[in-house]
Amino acid sequence: MPELPEVETVCRGLRPKLEGRRLTRVLQRRPDLRFPLPEAFVERLEGRRVTRIDRRAKYILIHLDSGEILLCHLGMSGRMVLTNGAARPLDAHDHVVFFTDDGGEIRFNDARRFGVMDLVAPEDLARHRLLKDLGPEPLSNAFNGPELAARLKERRSSIKAALLDQKVVAGLGNIYVSEALFFAGISPRRQAYTVQDERAERLAGAVRQVLQAAIAAGGSSLRDYVQADGELGYFQHHWAVYGREGEPCPGCDCGAAEGTSGTRGIRRIVQSNRATFYCPSRQR
Repeated sequence: MPELPEVETVCRGLRPKLEGRRLTRVLQRRPDLRFPLPEAFVERLEGRRVTRIDRRAKYILIHLDSGEILLCHLGMSGRMVLTNGAARPLDAHDHVVFFTDDGGEIRFNDARRFGVMDLVAPEDLARHRLLKDLGPEPLSNAFNGPELAARLKERRSSIKAALLDQKVVAGLGNIYVSEALFFAGISPRRQAYTVQDERAERLAGAVRQVLQAAIAAGGSSLRDYVQADGELGYFQHHWAVYGREGEPCPGCDCGAAEGTSGTRGIRRIVQSNRATFYCPSRQR
């Protein structure tokens, strides 16, 4: 599933193509995605001008001059594909197509149909069922060491599981949690409630650092993900630990000698049915 940096990358790719543009036509090719599409979906979109594009966690927010907001989630395999004026046949998984007044075409392609589209009034956005329980944005001023510590102090799960809970921090996913814990020097096995004070400060800073680096690099490419302009993200070439089982981690001699488990370097464990990668020498 695309994580926060991938969604931010899509938003940045869509802004020059959609902001200020009028939706002259909307093609709806099925009645639902993960959930049914809103009533009068096409009619409420056609003729509307896009005023700006924002992001909340992993959700794309397309603001319209009608006042409504088109809320989009890419799901497991969703993509916003720009055709750049090149005519090509519709794909079987091009479920919604937006045509703009400058001749542009943006297709929402979603093979697995776990994506979401909804139309929301501004006053209802914060209490929308998909957004109302989200924690702070990790790149906002509302996210810092004390705030993170307060959200973790009653948690008896592992810190890895706690960070994946969207009520704790909005938008984090499996890859960037593993990376942030590495740079903070915190074991993914550590109990979440023990991450307080200086540890929480380190972790909040590491989360911000990892996400900013990933966004700057264009997001990470995983099987179904492409940027809005078709260019693959490439942050995976910068991963410190994720997907690197058995390799030494950056700046560490952890690959030089066998650990207690008989393995060298970065280890892979499974937590909550998800792969976790970490360095037992550096992360405590």
